[in-house]
This record gives sequence, C-alpha cells and structure tokens, in this order.
Amino acid sequence: MAQLAENLQQWVARDRPSGGPRWLQELRDRGAARFTALGFPTVRDEDWRFTSVAPIAGGTFQIGRATALDAAELGGIPYGDASHRIVVVNGQFSAALSRQTSLPSGVRAGSLADAIRGRIDGDGMAERYVGQLADIDARAFAALNTAYLHDGAYVFIPEGVVMEEPLQLLFVSAPAGASGATVSHARCLVVAGARSQARIVETYAGVDGAYLTNAVTEVFAGEGAVVDHYKVQQESLSAFHVASMHIHAARSATVSSHSFSLGGRLVRNDAIALLDGEGAEVTLNGLYLADGDRLVDNHTTIDHAKPHCPSHEIYKGILGGKARAGFNGKIIVRPDAQKTDAKQTNRALLLSDDALINTKPQLEIFADDVKCTHGAAIGQLDDDALFYLRARGLTYFEARDMLIHAFAGEILERVRVEPLKAALESELYAQLARDLAEIDSA
Repeated sequence: MAQLAENLQQWVARDRPSGGPRWLQELRDRGAARFTALGFPTVRDEDWRFTSVAPIAGGTFQIGRATALDAAELGGIPYGDASHRIVVVNGQFSAALSRQTSLPSGVRAGSLADAIRGRIDGDGMAERYVGQLADIDARAFAALNTAYLHDGAYVFIPEGVVMEEPLQLLFVSAPAGASGATVSHARCLVVAGARSQARIVETYAGVDGAYLTNAVTEVFAGEGAVVDHYKVQQESLSAFHVASMHIHAARSATVSSHSFSLGGRLVRNDAIALLDGEGAEVTLNGLYLADGDRLVDNHTTIDHAKPHCPSHEIYKGILGGKARAGFNGKIIVRPDAQKTDAKQTNRALLLSDDALINTKPQLEIFADDVKCTHGAAIGQLDDDALFYLRARGLTYFEARDMLIHAFAGEILERVRVEPLKAALESELYAQLARDLAEIDSA
C-alpha cells in the first residue's frame, strides 16, 4: 500500500504547473488530492471491468513540452485545414498554427491559459465555468487532468451569434526532445451563449509512437443554443487515449455530439450529458473501428433532470482481429423529468471470430410518464443479406464490402460538415480495406 501511494504521488508531482489565480491553484490541488485518494481505476471497478489501464498506471510518462510544428504536418489530419482553427500541441496553445483572425464578431477562441489570466475575457468567464462539470470526485483521470490544468482550448460564443463556419479544435501530441513516452493533459472549454449556434470539430492526433492523451472537455449550451459537436480520435496506433466530455444543456438547448474513434491502442471515451432545462435535447452518436489487439471502450450517461427532454443515441462498432470493445450506455430519468423520451441503440459488427464486445445498457427511471427504449445487436454479417446481394450479381467480396459500408454509413451520414465527412469516409474505408485484405489473405 505504501508503494502504491508513492507511485500515485509521483504522478501528481511530475512538473505540475503552479502560479495563476488562487482559484486555479486551489482547483489543481483538489484534483491532485482526489487522484491520490482514488488511484487509477482497476478491473474491479464496475465501470472499468473490461478495460485494464495497467499499461498506463505501470508506465513512465514525461510531461509533453511545447514544440514547434510545421503547418504542413497537419495535412493528414481530417479537416485539418479548417478556416477557423485552434491548435494545442502537447497541451499548450500554438498561436502559430491557429487561425483566429476571421472569427465572427464577439466570438472569442484561443488559449485557455490566456482566458484564465483574463487576457481574452476580463469578466471572469474562465473562473465561472472551468471545472464546474468535470467530476473529479469520482473520476480519477479527470482529477489527474485537473491537477495539471494549465492551458488548452477556449471558446466563447456570445448570445445570439451564429457561426456559419465550423471551428476546429485540434489537439496534437508530438515529440519534444524528451526520451520515452509523453503525456499531455488536454483541456477544452466551450461556452455557447443563449440562442447562439456553432459547429465544433474536436480532433486528437499524434505522431507514431507511444504516448498518453488524458483529455477533459466541458461544453455549456445556454438557453436555446444549438451546438453541433464532433470528436475525431485519430491517435497513433501505439497511443493511449482517455477522455471525458461533459455537457450541460439549458432550457430548449440542442446539443449533438458525434464521436469517431479511428486510432489508439487503448481508448476510453466517456460522454456525460445533463439536460438541465425544460425542452433541452441531446444526441450522442458514435462510430469506432478497431483491429489487431486494440481496445475501445465507450461509456455514455444522459441525465434527464427536467421534463419534456428528448435524447437520442446510436453507437456502432466494427471489430476485426482480436480487438476488444465495450459500450455502457446509461440513461437517468429523475423524478421531475416527466414526458422524457429517450432512445438508445448499440450495434457491433464482428469481422473475425476472435473479436469481442461487451455491451451494457442501463436505465434508471424515477418518473412514471416517460418513453425510454434501448436495443443492442452484436454479430457478424447477415447471411441472408449476403445471399440477396449475390443473387443479384455481386461477388461475395463486393456484397460484404457493401454491407459493411452501409453499416458505417448510418453514422457518417449524420456529419453536417462536408469536408470532415469526406475525410472520415476516406480514412474509415481505407482502414476497412486493409483489415479486409488481411482477412482475405489469411
């Protein structure tokens, strides 16, 4: 026990940032204390029973340092050439790579560190919102991220402002002259004022090699706001990616978040949405692809706190090789949340006999006038559908590829940013082609 405590202390003693406003240092210290008390989750924890983070807990990671990247190095990243772009490298804002000059009037986007210091907003916006949604009391990785809270991406959209062009928030992990694996504690804060509208593309990418991205995103949608959010995870295939996104939807707000996991050796995505105003609506969708011995684990929680709030959720996975995946979808309906309408679907397509997914829908309903449905389907390609297509002249391989693309297409079609949609389709189908070629040659 003493050795374990010492190891945990080392995690929050490695070049932890200091300075800044008093409230920030107090928040960091609370995060460090909670992480030390909680420790890394283990498979004995119900929410982590299928995801062992032992390779992270037992590894040695150095804090990623600021490093210069060439803009050309962002060319292979989906939608990396967005007109509006905030770039964070190894957890630190990069003014050289960001594009902020043509933002709509009143929109403030840039360095979270600058926002904390009052250089972007002089009215204490950062203090008002940072750390208000992320649960550091029960989530060890969120607590660890908070212990290192320093910089990241900050977005504020004023009341009534409509952003016509999407805003790309790009988090990149890159070598910075240090030997061994690095860790970046990525942080993102998005505040959408009442009746504002925005499309946000939050992307994580990195160079080849082993590293850890530990990310926390907080999204506040004001009354009547519309936020269309996309998360693209395209880390190195040797990297670890652990992230939590926390959404607060006020009265009549509409928030949709679409998650795409295309990389990473061990990936854990948590999405937590609170519908905290009558008429608020939330959509959580996801598509993930894994092969080899990779693992992708998605956990979602949609918390209906007020009446007349619909929610929608579809998660789909495609697994090959000896890949593992998990999906845990929780819907909470509180006593006052009458007239709730919640729908959840989880489907997984297994391309090999060795691939495995564990799925667990959860409904916690404390109101009586509600409509809540959930469904899960896991299996291989439908033999009847294959027969139907082959009877109309397609080869087995053509029929198989068509069914797989149709399976993924249901999620891709929901992407409303056309350049992003095209890039995701290209990357996803390229990965599928490689996986299927391996299956065919075996």
